[in-house]
Amino acid sequence: MSPRLAPARLAPVTPAALGTALGGQVPPAGARIGLLGGSFNPAHDGHLEISQEALRRLGLDRVWWLVSPQNPLKSRDGMAPMAERLAAARRVAADRRIVVTGLEAVLGTAYTADTLQALARLLPRVRFVWLMGADNLIQVHHWQDWQQIFNTVAVAVFDRPSYAFKALSGRAALSFARYRLDEGSARRLAEERAPAWVFMRCRLNPQSATDIRAASDRRSLGGEQDAAATGSAGRANRKET
Repeated sequence: MSPRLAPARLAPVTPAALGTALGGQVPPAGARIGLLGGSFNPAHDGHLEISQEALRRLGLDRVWWLVSPQNPLKSRDGMAPMAERLAAARRVAADRRIVVTGLEAVLGTAYTADTLQALARLLPRVRFVWLMGADNLIQVHHWQDWQQIFNTVAVAVFDRPSYAFKALSGRAALSFARYRLDEGSARRLAEERAPAWVFMRCRLNPQSATDIRAASDRRSLGGEQDAAATGSAGRANRKET
């Protein structure tokens, strides 16, 4: 478990500030909102697919992409500025039901558990569902106050290639096994009182932000090598002439 960076600053958030962070889309009472958190460094089609799958199979009204100012479990090295990550995520989202937001910066929260508690206080009549991939279920017990996450909102876990067995036999899944819903009951998950969670088996994009950054680095390196080779050839040609 990582140490806390600082106590959560759960200062009062004005309706105007909340509305601005959500692009004017403050949900009404009874709305069913999926929450997909992360660095989105960068956002990719896998994020879009899991969101659309959640909208369809969980009967959600909206999915919010909570772009974190800084993931406490990730290095700042290679982290794009938040404004860039927000802008890129909005380009990828391409669905009016998906709201890309920097809400955590407004709330002043650094950990998922604190964010969820803050949202539950601000919007107590909204039905929130935390969305995550099976790879995160494997290691969620390393997150700060991870049990609080399951005890605050319903959780939907989406299968990812090769992760199902390890995820379902992991610490978090076993700790909350008695609260797991059958996949056929997924559409009522948002109405369930926490703790409640479901494991969704589906074919999703195996793409990850890590892979995308690695590919981008390789392309950049290749470009630099090409440029260097071109420059060397140019200098050689000049010498020959």
